[in-house]
Amino acid sequence: MTATNVALLARTAAHLQPAQIAQRARLRTQRTVLRRWPQAGRLLLAGPDPASAVGWPAGLRPLDAGIWQRRGGHSGLRAGRIELLGMARTLGDPPDWEQGGAPQLWRFHLHYWDWAWRLVAEADRADARALFATLWRSWRGAVVAGRGDAWLPYPAALRAWSCCGLHRDLVAGGEIEECFIADLAAHAGFLRRHLESDVGGNHLVKNLKALIGLAVFFADDRLLARALNRLNRQLAVQVLPDGGHYERAPAYHCQVLADLIDVADLLRATGRTPGPVLLLAIRGMRCWLGGVLSPDGGVPLLNDGFPVGADLLAVLRPGPAPDRGLLVLPDTGLVRATAGGWQLLADIGLPCPDELPAHSHADTFGCLLHVDGMPLLVDTGTSTYAPGTRRSYERSTAAHNTVEVDAADSTEVWGAFRAARRARVGDVVTAIDGGVVTIEASHDGFRRLRGRPCHRRRWSLAETGLHVDDLVTGQGRHSIVVRWHLAPGSRLRLTTGGAVITTSAGEFRATVTATGQATLAADTAPVAAGFGRSADAAVLTATIHAVLPVRVSTDWRRAGDGEGTA
Repeated sequence: MTATNVALLARTAAHLQPAQIAQRARLRTQRTVLRRWPQAGRLLLAGPDPASAVGWPAGLRPLDAGIWQRRGGHSGLRAGRIELLGMARTLGDPPDWEQGGAPQLWRFHLHYWDWAWRLVAEADRADARALFATLWRSWRGAVVAGRGDAWLPYPAALRAWSCCGLHRDLVAGGEIEECFIADLAAHAGFLRRHLESDVGGNHLVKNLKALIGLAVFFADDRLLARALNRLNRQLAVQVLPDGGHYERAPAYHCQVLADLIDVADLLRATGRTPGPVLLLAIRGMRCWLGGVLSPDGGVPLLNDGFPVGADLLAVLRPGPAPDRGLLVLPDTGLVRATAGGWQLLADIGLPCPDELPAHSHADTFGCLLHVDGMPLLVDTGTSTYAPGTRRSYERSTAAHNTVEVDAADSTEVWGAFRAARRARVGDVVTAIDGGVVTIEASHDGFRRLRGRPCHRRRWSLAETGLHVDDLVTGQGRHSIVVRWHLAPGSRLRLTTGGAVITTSAGEFRATVTATGQATLAADTAPVAAGFGRSADAAVLTATIHAVLPVRVSTDWRRAGDGEGTA
């Protein structure tokens, strides 16, 4: 580890709670025990008595069940192929459950076993059960309990939930039922001792959801009460007063909301009434989601963002879109503004919770812009979690519609999931007056640079278009870059003092003015289209080398409207 990484690690750890560090040490110790001393490690997998299993209520339909069953068919599984995250791979005969050449996230999804829900919809139930039994025997023969990707707490939690639900249709009364239930009991023992409180966030919600499902499966009222109480405590932390999830990544907001809906449905199916904390969290998260959806119904790709399928979004039942011109979500730091056919979503919030930087990007004051329901300015999203050049770029300030100073990130993102010094936002002002919506704020994410630059941005949205003023104050000479990432498929042509952009929503004119000489460039950069997939798209870049303060103004209008006509 280099001296630079040691310093970054120290600045990252400074934000953590002592309990997180202690839990991380405990989990690593337990994993070492499981790997080196399997006999002693079995104590860490001891769970409820398999004989106590009662299964799940017949009326329960988890959200994943409907989504996977609508995808249909197990012909690929029969042929030894499986498609996950848009990537098809051959399992082989016998199946290779390690899949060493696949990205780790793909391997995680393989071990979730939620893909087996598609077998439940097969008309030939006997054939589907036989195939599931063959695959399960192969998997448990290849995977060592407590070791490898399959037995990290997160994949184990998702697998436990899936298997609780799959039991009734694919296992009950069959030849693998005894060992299958014994394995579920081991999952309960493992998860009870491996809760990811060192990470927290959506990981811990997944762990607790799985324990709740296992507690119902084994009729363990004590485990159920403890898991529900802990979930309620987490909801008080993780669901912010404005209804947003505190990791501030809308895609993960959807995942957590789906988990909470599943828990509430499970409780109802058992004849229990979900508690008020859970129901209020679901209601608030649905309202928040309805407020941030794009005009085309898509989930914004902010922070670690990836496409959320329309099938999942439909069952989440987001609240109605607000019919007012200005919606401020102060706790998550998102502001939605509409005027005429223009809709802006501006990010003026913290990059992440203090103790959880995993899914944060250096995107402070980034924004998305739609016109007549079509994207004009986009977030570049996330295509990989693997450490490396692509992951670093996608988390960087350069990958977002905001200002970069001296090629530095506004938040010190590093590694795959870490962040050291973070941008701090202040001086927030929002208003709507005479049909013009204004949003203004400042952040100090570049304070570590010489001259301590500070960035202040003001958006002004009206029926005629969007005007953005960027002011960078401080001391000394600096390089200031303002980037505007255009929707894939857009065409960009530079003109004097600006550019003409042609999109599916029509033709637009961007005009750039600055103190000092601004150099405009038409660049390209990747925009994520899902994990492992991206497409190059046009980027309008304005670069200024000058002594601070520097002001840059960018005006977006329809071509042919007013003063900015091309």
